[in-house]
Amino acid sequence: MMRVLAASLASLVLGGCVIADVTEMAHAPVGAIQRVYASPTAFYAKHIIIPPGYATIRLPGIIPDPEAFSGDTERQAENVFAKIAAALKEAGAGEGDVVAMTVFLAAPTPGGNMDFDGMMRAYGRHYGSDAQPNRPVRSTVQVAGLVRPGILVEVEVTAAVPARTLAR
Repeated sequence: MMRVLAASLASLVLGGCVIADVTEMAHAPVGAIQRVYASPTAFYAKHIIIPPGYATIRLPGIIPDPEAFSGDTERQAENVFAKIAAALKEAGAGEGDVVAMTVFLAAPTPGGNMDFDGMMRAYGRHYGSDAQPNRPVRSTVQVAGLVRPGILVEVEVTAAVPARTLAR
């Protein structure tokens, strides 16, 4: 019993801890972000490694503009991805700098299924295209509802850019 209690306490105290010597990495040159895909046509990255010297830009959940509320999932997703591109540009980044994305989808009809294919058509025009080949790590979840009736899509993103590009 005591062994179990001690092991439980140790895991509680050490859970989530990572030991790293950041002092040696502080002066490391900025390298490129490493993106690994399960296949060349994968819609999202298997994992991404962001080297030291990068700043992260977090965008909150972005929803479509009110005039897009009455649209289908693809139209709403296109509106959201365009708003994300504009917000990233304002912050000094672009769609190619997105490293992580969470997509929340609501079903177009109560009790139905999310329109994943509609979201993917819009997503494919912004991520993994010939014009912008970078793809983030991504999670997509169906939710019971979003912040307002009629909203089918909400997207959160994290982008990473060399910190020196954000110096103002």
